[in-house]
Amino acid sequence: MINNLIVIPLEINGQQLSFILDTGVNKTIIFNLSKNDSLGLLNPKKVNLKGLGGGEPVVAILSEKNKINIKGLIGYNESIYVILKDFFDLSSKMGTTINGIIGYNLLKNFIVKINYKTKKIDFYNPKSYTYKKCRKCEVLPIQFYRKKPFINVKIQLDTIGNKLTEVKVLLDSGGSDAIWLFENSKTEIKTPQKFFNDILGEGLSGTIYGNRSRIPKLKIGNFEIEEPTVSFLDSLSSHNARKLKNRNGSIGGNILKRFKVWLDYPNRQLMLKKSGSFKTGFNYNMSGLDIVYTGKQLVKEETKKMSKDAYNNRLENNNTISFITNFSYNFKPTYKINAVVKNSVAEKAGLKAGDIVLAINRKPVYSYTLNDIVNKLQERENKKIQIRIERNGREINFQFRLEKRI
Repeated sequence: MINNLIVIPLEINGQQLSFILDTGVNKTIIFNLSKNDSLGLLNPKKVNLKGLGGGEPVVAILSEKNKINIKGLIGYNESIYVILKDFFDLSSKMGTTINGIIGYNLLKNFIVKINYKTKKIDFYNPKSYTYKKCRKCEVLPIQFYRKKPFINVKIQLDTIGNKLTEVKVLLDSGGSDAIWLFENSKTEIKTPQKFFNDILGEGLSGTIYGNRSRIPKLKIGNFEIEEPTVSFLDSLSSHNARKLKNRNGSIGGNILKRFKVWLDYPNRQLMLKKSGSFKTGFNYNMSGLDIVYTGKQLVKEETKKMSKDAYNNRLENNNTISFITNFSYNFKPTYKINAVVKNSVAEKAGLKAGDIVLAINRKPVYSYTLNDIVNKLQERENKKIQIRIERNGREINFQFRLEKRI
């Protein structure tokens, strides 16, 4: 689990890779291959792919009749799309190597139970699986469009009154946010007065922009989720996704992680059961910093240990203690600022894209994982963040306090 996303090991033609389990994709896509990743792709031909974002389609290679394996699942006749340029750059955004995304091809033949809390996925044969009676569960029908799953939910958009609007949303485990809504896909769906413009992520066709805000309520079946964060997408960024005329948006990992989830593609249904994190608040990055992983560097680390002789001497003479100092060299992660949101507290403090991060709150940055940094930047309003960076060979210290903007 990284930033609400599920990362699974997957074997393609005998090569072990890491993939995001993404219900929002109908194709198996590889976008990060190194020279060492020899897959022996079969029957390749060039194709164009189009996705979220405002740019042009991207050139990909379609390879057919590949062997995909995850603990004996899937098969020998699978199609794979390989994007030669890594537009997503997910490895740097997630702090670990991500080679691709998989959805429909893995899920289509099974009943799949996802337990976000225990980080476990179970695959069941739909011919022999029997659902246990569950009075506290909600079962919703799934509709498929281009092999992608959609459900109907209700949202409260206005703080005045309790009017609920029914919307059709993509079930998107490959999105880390809670909810995305397409502006004007219904007359009621408009950005609220309190919002800020933000970079929401990267799609196949470029950067995805939108307005971050909150709505009073999301209702899934009889489950009511209070004050979720919502991102409103403009028509340019979501142009390709709007080809399904009555689609209004998507719900992602920040909603799904609050449940035990049964995805049942063969029977076209979704079952949800509340987990312990159901009522956890919806936090977001309150700094305006987009920090990414940039590789590893060799770091000299010092450790001190009391010598055995010094311990024995201390018993006889309490005035002196001796230590042995050891040095070790280890590869540690490095990070940089990829982007700074306009008018954010980080921008006002003077931080800029391209700054190399050296320390956060007086701890060397290499002592953090990228997930640690993400959590720190959305911890609580008014929390002080001290950050030391390197810019043009010069070390500079900055500080600011996290600020709620919605």
